Amino acid sequence: MKLKKYLLWGAGLCAVYAAYVAISLLFVPPVTVLKDKKMNMTIQVKDWQGNYHPLVVGPKNRYWAPLSQIPSEMKWAVILAEDASFYKHEGIDVKAIKEAIKYDLEKQSFARGASTITQQVAKNLFLSREKTLTRKAKELYLAKRMEQEITKGRIIELYLNVIELGPMVHGIGHGARYYFGKSPAALTPRECAFLAAMLPGPRVAYNPYKNLDKVLKRSNMILRLLANKGVLSSGEYQAALAEMPNIGRMQKKVDESIKQVEVMANHTSATVPQGLTSPPEQGPAAPAAGAPAEQHPGAGEPAPEKPQEGAAPAKEGTPAQDKQ
Repeated sequence: MKLKKYLLWGAGLCAVYAAYVAISLLFVPPVTVLKDKKMNMTIQVKDWQGNYHPLVVGPKNRYWAPLSQIPSEMKWAVILAEDASFYKHEGIDVKAIKEAIKYDLEKQSFARGASTITQQVAKNLFLSREKTLTRKAKELYLAKRMEQEITKGRIIELYLNVIELGPMVHGIGHGARYYFGKSPAALTPRECAFLAAMLPGPRVAYNPYKNLDKVLKRSNMILRLLANKGVLSSGEYQAALAEMPNIGRMQKKVDESIKQVEVMANHTSATVPQGLTSPPEQGPAAPAAGAPAEQHPGAGEPAPEKPQEGAAPAKEGTPAQDKQ
C-alpha cells in the first residue's frame, strides 16, 4: 500500500511539473522577430569576472557580420565542428541526445551536451544560463519554433554573431579583428579553423593564450573535416596546414592585458541591471590575467552551400535544406 501511495504522489508531482512547464512555454518570446534582418535586440552576456554587460545583436553592433561577408570556410568550420547534422535536423538532434545520455550515465556526470546550433541560438538570445529542466524544455521548444519560422542561413548568421571567442569578444566580426586585425571576409581557412577550434572553451580549455598547441591541434582536425567534405581542395588544405597564425601579434596583446589588469585590480565592479537595453558606449571590461583585453541584411543573403559528394562546393550559395 505504501508503495502505491508513493507512486501516486510521484505521478501527481510529475503531472504538476508538466503543467508548470506547459504554462511557462506560453510565455516564451516569439521568434518571428528574428525574420527581420534589420532587427536589433539587446542581450546580457557575462564577462570573465562574472559581471553582466549588454550586447547588441543586429546591424547596430559595429562588429556585426552579415552572412554574405563571412567566408564559406568559416560557416562550414563551425557547422562541421559543432553540429555536423545542422542541415539534416529540425532544431533537435535526437541521435546526439541519446549518445550524450548514454555517455553521461557511463561517466556518472553531465560531461557531454547535445545542443544543436539552433538550440544554442535560442539559449543565447532568449534564455538564461541556468541548468534546469524547465530552461531546457524552453530551449527545445524555441529551437523547433526557430526552424519553422526562419531559414538555416539566418540561424547560422545569428549564431556566428553571438558566439564567445574571448574576454567580452562575441561574434565572428569582433573575433576576426581581435585576433587577426582583419575583417571576417579576409580570414584565411587556417584562421577560420582556428576560431572555430576555440568554441568549446575559449576561457580555459581552448584559450589560445593558455593552450595554443591544443587549439592548433583541433584546428588541424577541423581543416581535415573541411577537406573531407570538399570545402577545401587538396592544395588549399595543405596550404592551410602550413600556415601559422600571427602568434607574435597575439602575445603582444597578452602582455598589454596583464599590465592593464594590474592597473585596474583595485577597481570595484557591478553587474548591469537586466532591464538595461541601451548598447554599451565604453570599451570592454578588463579581462582576467593571462587573457587579452579587447573587446544582415536582406533576404537574399546566402547560407553556406552544402558540399556535394566528390566535388568541392562553391564558396557561397544557399543550401537546398534551408526552410523558409
